[in-house]
Amino acid sequence: MTDSLFDLGGTVALVTGAGRGLGRAIALELAAAGSDVALGLRDPAHDGGLTAEIAALGRRALALPMDVRDLEQSRAAIDRTVAELGALDILVNNAGGGIVAPAIDVSEDDFDAVWSFNTRATFFISQHAARHMRSVGSGAIINMASQAGLVALPGESTYAISKAAIIHMTKALAVEWGEFGIRVNAVAPTFIETDGTSAALSDPAFRADTIDRIAALHRIGAPREVSGAVVFLASRAASLITGTTLPIDGGWTAR
Repeated sequence: MTDSLFDLGGTVALVTGAGRGLGRAIALELAAAGSDVALGLRDPAHDGGLTAEIAALGRRALALPMDVRDLEQSRAAIDRTVAELGALDILVNNAGGGIVAPAIDVSEDDFDAVWSFNTRATFFISQHAARHMRSVGSGAIINMASQAGLVALPGESTYAISKAAIIHMTKALAVEWGEFGIRVNAVAPTFIETDGTSAALSDPAFRADTIDRIAALHRIGAPREVSGAVVFLASRAASLITGTTLPIDGGWTAR
């Protein structure tokens, strides 16, 4: 390990939803900073070349089957990370999703599906990871919240509610697990250019409105602007930061 506070050499990270978008960017950034990385994937046989890219950076990569809605499979992925890579120092709860629908039309099944995918999965995956981290007296957990958890967005009530819960969950877990040396933080991105947002952002009117709402910088974010913040929160540079949600929103929530 170098003297840099941002160096993650000698650590092991697990990123859920690592196959594309922000998860892929985060996995690569952690590897570039020195972490060996376990990749939580729906299908480990189709990682889009991510395992090879991490190996090319000189780090170990472990592709794992991990549908976060399947808690038994997710716990097994955490246990394999520890068994095969030797530790679990960093957990990034990136996987998640939502639906777009007026609140008045949301069904119970829709609500339960979003809650399970985002909030329930984040809680129980963090819980199992924390059991490993507690045994060694240290660890960093970074949750994927959203600016939607800080401000209301029409048509995204279920997603916003689930992300607001993650923001408070981050505080609750940080307070409980600090005594074990575990820090828990979250990032709350605005719209980022990924394959998951490309359809919405391809609508010129929607894109223009989004850029206007990003009140200070007036531009769409890039994946590395999120992955860099995750590396910071995972690193020794953030050693006194816990229970915090960092908006990465170009000023949207400052308005």
